Amino acid sequence: MVKRNFIFDTIKSVFRKYGYQQIETPTMENTSTLMGKYGDEGDKLIFKILNSGDFLSKVDAQKLSTHNSQLITGDISEKALRYDLTVPFARYVVMHQNEITFPFKRFQVQPVWRADRPQRGRYREFYQCDADVVGSSSLLNEAEFIMIYDEALSKLGLKDFTIKINNRKILSGIAEVIGKADNIIDLTVAIDKLDKIGLDGVIKELLEKGFTEADIEKLKPVILLDGSNSVKLHSLRDALADSPIGLKGCDELETVFNYITNCPLQTAALELDITLARGLNYYTGAIFEVKTNEVAMGSIGGGGRYDDLTGMFGLKDLTGVGISFGADRIYDVMEELNLFPATTNQTTKVLICCFDSEGEAYALPLLHNLRKNNINAELYPAGAKIKKQMEYANNKAIPYTVLIGSDEMQSGLLTFKDMTSGLQEKLSTEEIVKLLL
Repeated sequence: MVKRNFIFDTIKSVFRKYGYQQIETPTMENTSTLMGKYGDEGDKLIFKILNSGDFLSKVDAQKLSTHNSQLITGDISEKALRYDLTVPFARYVVMHQNEITFPFKRFQVQPVWRADRPQRGRYREFYQCDADVVGSSSLLNEAEFIMIYDEALSKLGLKDFTIKINNRKILSGIAEVIGKADNIIDLTVAIDKLDKIGLDGVIKELLEKGFTEADIEKLKPVILLDGSNSVKLHSLRDALADSPIGLKGCDELETVFNYITNCPLQTAALELDITLARGLNYYTGAIFEVKTNEVAMGSIGGGGRYDDLTGMFGLKDLTGVGISFGADRIYDVMEELNLFPATTNQTTKVLICCFDSEGEAYALPLLHNLRKNNINAELYPAGAKIKKQMEYANNKAIPYTVLIGSDEMQSGLLTFKDMTSGLQEKLSTEEIVKLLL
């Protein structure tokens, strides 16, 4: 938790710097709130909670006789564990629309649940660190989210990571120019898997979804775009010349790139990736994904603009954009790269060691003084051998110890030891407090 809190506190400090305020939402949501917001694949991963009491008694006998679990799920489960923090946030905004000031900038650090098969980088329960702004259509928000990713991950010690960006309007434009506007979801779900299943795998999936060889030939040059961001944008404008929505997506990306030109990034590489789709139905504009290039790991962050998300809950025309940090994956990356500062292992800065109850009584005013000065301090209960007390300090990575014996009590000068270097010296209580501040 010390290491995890280091991640949380670092990210929260950046969120606050950019004007975001913290909220929390309940663990459980109504199933109807969550279903239909994440696509078919996402809906399958939502943990549903059985109704209390004799839940089967309310199910129609004919439905029960089919032995079809999917058919009766809606009757026996009205609540579910949240799948992400964005949809509950949209519900929150609609419920509190008359109490909050727009644009509303919020951040949220809470666990989410997915009925997935646990493996490296994938968990059934994991924390997300989200930031969203609703009520503003300005693309400055998208640019600031890129800056937030760059600053937060740089502060955590990552030195080589890529922020990938795309625009859902471009994907819609691509579907439009090949005459497959009605198959936009099939298209995005397939091309989003390019880095996992390769071009042949994507082609195979598209053919299975009803795309023709001719469609795929038109798609290939777009999917395999190469060059700088400006070169890719130029190629996209040529390919999407007959699609107004596609060209609008190009304009939006160009605006974001111009903002970033005026506020250069510290560490991150910003890359236009036309295959980035993220497979979530609610994105309508920019789409983000962050990947570290130092460790083999899936995305460690992602998000995008969702102009019509709150409309699903009855509040129309409220645009929003948000991002999420995958805290657990970031934790794994930092562990592998040994990026956690040594101090994150310390809950205690100094351990006071004494030989007997007389030394314990002598130590209590010093202990009180240390804590009053916000120095994390412990007093080891009297009676244990000094060797055992030293082992305790070493095992807890406590950097300093103070030894109090009869000589120390008589002289008023206590033995202060640096546990890392092994050096020790005689100091007064005032000098010890000053040294540890």
